[in-house]
Amino acid sequence: MQKLLSSFYRLTASGALATLFAFGGLPAAHAAADSFTPAQRAEIVAIVRDALKTDPSILTDAVAAMQTKASEQKASSALDVIRRNKTQFGNSTSDIVLGNPHGTLSIVEFYDPRCPYCRKVLSDLDALVAAEPDLKLVEKIIPVLGPNSVLDSQAILAAGLQNAYKPFQHALMTDTSAPGLERIRHAAGQVGLDVERLVKDMKSTAVTTALAQNMALARSIDLDGTPTFIIGEQQIIPGAVSLEDLKAAVEKLKQKH
Repeated sequence: MQKLLSSFYRLTASGALATLFAFGGLPAAHAAADSFTPAQRAEIVAIVRDALKTDPSILTDAVAAMQTKASEQKASSALDVIRRNKTQFGNSTSDIVLGNPHGTLSIVEFYDPRCPYCRKVLSDLDALVAAEPDLKLVEKIIPVLGPNSVLDSQAILAAGLQNAYKPFQHALMTDTSAPGLERIRHAAGQVGLDVERLVKDMKSTAVTTALAQNMALARSIDLDGTPTFIIGEQQIIPGAVSLEDLKAAVEKLKQKH
């Protein structure tokens, strides 16, 4: 029994407990327990079940460890994709680049203009670009929240064809009126755009191609949501992080140069 208890704690520490418990000692757990006889494996499962009755947090901790490992593996795979496709992720002709286009510090942001979290970080990104003269911020729009996201995404890229990406982006993403084409027309007029040209360009090949490419890149890294930030080729940060977190990520990136 002492040996079995020792083995049980070894399994717990190695993260194999959740697999062993979930599969009841079946082949998926054999990598961790292939040195035990069938009777010993059955006894270990019994110990695990008894332990879970005494302290259910064991399973919670094991599942959390598995989730963390899965997230790390997913991020590692995504970074491999990014490193193999540097041009598409940071230097394609359809990219919107803010800050220093020749900067050695690079952040790529995937965002949806209808996403409230993307709107939340808008001013933080402006502050970050202003504070880091060597920062190249590449923005990739992905309309993932429905038809109104598609309209807004098309309009922002179309505004870029009139060299008004940033002012129009801010006007549209800070506007709280009902979504739709009339809202887009109103925002375009506010920033002095050729409204009819904008509406026409929203359906242009350039805009359609750029959005399709962005969506394909998002799928290639199994992107979960917006915003998502790619820090150099070193780190992926999902969600509306704070300005302090973004600054810390940039400082970490500096250390790699």
